[in-house]
This record gives sequence, C-alpha cells and structure tokens, in this order.
Amino acid sequence: MTAGREKKDLRTGYTTGTSAAAAAKAAALLLQGEAVGTAIDVTLPDGNVAALPLKSAETDGETATAAVIKDGGDDPDITTGLPIVATVRRSGTEGIHLFGGEGVGTVTLKGLKIPVGEAAINPVPRQMIAANTAAVWKEPGGLDITVSVPGGEEIAKKTFNPKLGVVGGISILGSTGIVHPMSEDALTESLRLELSVLKEKGFDRAVFAFGNYGLSFLRAQRVSEERIVKISNYLGFMLDRAAEMGFREILLVGHLGKLVKVAGGIFQTHSRRADGRMEILTALAGLEGADTATLRELYDCKTTSAAAEIIARERLDGVYRRITAKVTERCAAYTYGEIRFGTMLFGDGNVLLSIDENGETLLKEMKTDDV
Repeated sequence: MTAGREKKDLRTGYTTGTSAAAAAKAAALLLQGEAVGTAIDVTLPDGNVAALPLKSAETDGETATAAVIKDGGDDPDITTGLPIVATVRRSGTEGIHLFGGEGVGTVTLKGLKIPVGEAAINPVPRQMIAANTAAVWKEPGGLDITVSVPGGEEIAKKTFNPKLGVVGGISILGSTGIVHPMSEDALTESLRLELSVLKEKGFDRAVFAFGNYGLSFLRAQRVSEERIVKISNYLGFMLDRAAEMGFREILLVGHLGKLVKVAGGIFQTHSRRADGRMEILTALAGLEGADTATLRELYDCKTTSAAAEIIARERLDGVYRRITAKVTERCAAYTYGEIRFGTMLFGDGNVLLSIDENGETLLKEMKTDDV
C-alpha cells in the first residue's frame, strides 16, 4: 500500500431496477390502503432482501405514487441522486403491466433485450418490479405501473443510450440488483487478490469470465466455480498478473460483445476505452466471403446482438470460429507464449457460438480435474 494512503472500504449501492421495484411495491401497498414507513423492503434476484429509504409516497385513492432516490454507493454512477418514481393504478386485467414514463428511454433499434417500441426497462428489473408488487397486491385484477425518472432525459445524453438507439431517457438496469463500486484501483486489486488466492490453493489453471453473463454461462457448462475469476474489463491486467504468478493454462469465456474486441487486440474492453466491434466483425465477415451489402449492414449495426442476427441469416458462422482462434492467438502472444489458452464464445441466451480445440480440452479438464 502506498505510504500516506489509507485503504477505504467502498460502499455498495442499488441499481435503478432495485429502486424502481422498491418504489412500485411502496405505491402498491399505499393504493390498497396499507401504511408505508420511511423505508421499503425489496427482494433481490438472489433472494436477499434490501431496505431502501423512500423519498415520498402519496395516493388519491385512484393512483399511488412513490419515489426512491437512486443510490449507487461509492460507484461513480451518473444516475446516483435521480428520483426513481413509480405510479400505480388498478387494472381490470390480471397481472402486472409495465410502462415507461418521463425520463425512461424507449428502444428504437433491434439488438437489445427489449423489443423496439418498448420502454427501456431491462428483463431483470421487469421481473423484480413484477415479483415485488405481485407479492403484496391483494385486490382482484392487476396493476398498471409507470416508472418515471425526472431528469432522466438530460442525464441520458451523457450515456451510451443514444448510440444504442434508446431515446428519451435512461435505461432501468441491473442484473443482480446491487451496484458494486467500480473504483479502478480497488477493483483491480481485488481481482489480483482473487487470482492470488487461487494460486495459493495450488491451482495453475483458471477460467477468466468477463462478468455476470459469463458466470451464468459457465454454471450451465458445469465448470467448477472455484476456478472462475470474474475479470470485468481488465483482461490485459489479469493476463499480466497470471503470467507473474505462474499460471499455466487459462480458459477464456466471454460474450460476443467482449471477445470480438479481444480478437482485434483490445485488452481493456470497456466501451469508453475502446470499441471497434463492428469494424472487427465486418472484417471477419469479409474473410468469410460476405458480399458488400452484408458488410455494410454489419458495419451499421449498433449492437453485436443485431450483428449476430445477420451472421445467422447469411450463414457466416465461420466468423465465430475466427474469433475464438484469434482470441487464443492474441492472448498467447500477449503473454509471450508462457500460458496456454483456450477460448469459448457465447451469445445471447447462453448459446455457445464457438469453442476452439484448446478450449474443448481445457473445459473437459476443468470439469473433471480436482487440482
């Protein structure tokens, strides 16, 4: 630790999805005449319960509105401080019906997880809002819930939403419900420590996954979680540390949106550091023989999910084999041949797109090897 600097434990926070679920639950309780206090419990995707403070809650008997101030903890989250508001009204139709209001964006391009024309409220937040409100709603019929974020439209201009075709506001996000602080020094140090612990246990093989989607995919592959290190966007940093610690073999597992960058020689994969996804995919499709019209269509895609639809339509699956081969080659060169690599590439819905020969061997060994 650098002299004069004290280690500070960073405070976690809650996603916009968790905030919206808390506000919706409070409003639903209020609408049916139940009292709400200064905080509201909300169940997270992993089953744990968090208590979020309410900024306001009121009803006129026909509708009820509650607000939670977004708190991202010590993460430099641009949405921290915004009010996340839910307004509920009774519906004659069973179920929870979700709408986007002021400051919540609308999806205008294909390739995202929400259909074009729908409010940009991602699947996990939708499930959280529905589950938390349904758990307390006792009246017959369902609920119409409108999520609003006053100030969201202005904040969205400082995000990647316009580039992704989300217009008019922010997205309601969150895969775990929790915001983990992203101080770079703290995060890279925690990643280094995790790898060091793995080495101290006697392992010289590891699985590198880029995030929660990678972890979900690996669970479906029955890979021992003891071997998995979630590396976030810091592939280059972690390859350096792995080489220093004497790791012998690494299985890289990533979504198309991440690994296509690595195939192009990008080792810090955050979108603000480097992108080039469509340029790389377009070049690889050209090597597979795609015509000019298809290449232009790929180049103009906003997301790799949209590009994957074109790749499937044109039967250009060789693009995926080229990515896995190139990722393995790039990482081996990065570590001067000191580490043996294999690569697994997956797409939306945890669909395996490609695995190279080294990857198949390492996957088998990771499932069966105990040391």
